[in-house]
Amino acid sequence: MKKISIFLIIFFVMTLFNKEQVSSKSTLRFDFERTGDAIWNARTSKKMVALTFDDGPDPLYTPQILKLLKKYNAKATFFVIGEHVGEYPEIVRDEVKEGHEIANHTYSHNFIFTSSSKHLKQEMEKTEKIIKETTGISPAFFRPIGGYYNKRIIETAREAGYRVIIWTWNQDSKDWKEPGAAKIAKNILSDTMPGDIILMHDGGGDRSQTVKALEKILPQLKKAGFEMVTVSELLMKTEYDGVPFYPYIIK
Repeated sequence: MKKISIFLIIFFVMTLFNKEQVSSKSTLRFDFERTGDAIWNARTSKKMVALTFDDGPDPLYTPQILKLLKKYNAKATFFVIGEHVGEYPEIVRDEVKEGHEIANHTYSHNFIFTSSSKHLKQEMEKTEKIIKETTGISPAFFRPIGGYYNKRIIETAREAGYRVIIWTWNQDSKDWKEPGAAKIAKNILSDTMPGDIILMHDGGGDRSQTVKALEKILPQLKKAGFEMVTVSELLMKTEYDGVPFYPYIIK
């Protein structure tokens, strides 16, 4: 009986701990969404989605993606890695010329979840500097590696003048797993909703499946009446409780 009582006490304590953990994470997201410091999706009834691509530019796959976007009159936000911008500046300039948006995805793409605020800021600033030198534009948005965030990452980004953009959780294409073009397309098209922020990759590996999947995704979204836009455009045409919700740039 004593052993059972001890077990029940341990179980009760662990249950409370787990509930607190879940509550803490939920509150964290709610707080950041409420202030607009971090965005997962836009609240809108308009048939608009934001296409986003991480880890580029890539000399092979990014130009192919740009060609497809142009074909279907779609715009996107490219979350670029600073080192890659330095290697392929012309591709980034092409992205801007074609009406796409450039955003910050760190300089070295090292895991930053446990990084100090100082290191985080250095990663952001180095990337911002090379984007500005390459395009003349200062990025307004930052996406942490893997979408992993905590209070330190989001507060450091805010202090640096960035709004953190994650993605709609059911709109992770999972193209980084290389599951095949059909699966990537299904991951996106099976549950597309107005205001979704869609995650794909144009760099960081073999993205031939992503390119092939886009050949199906883009015309299908267009046929369904969705406008494919940058994150900025999505947010500027979004209303939160009747108030226009604009991305800020304070650089």
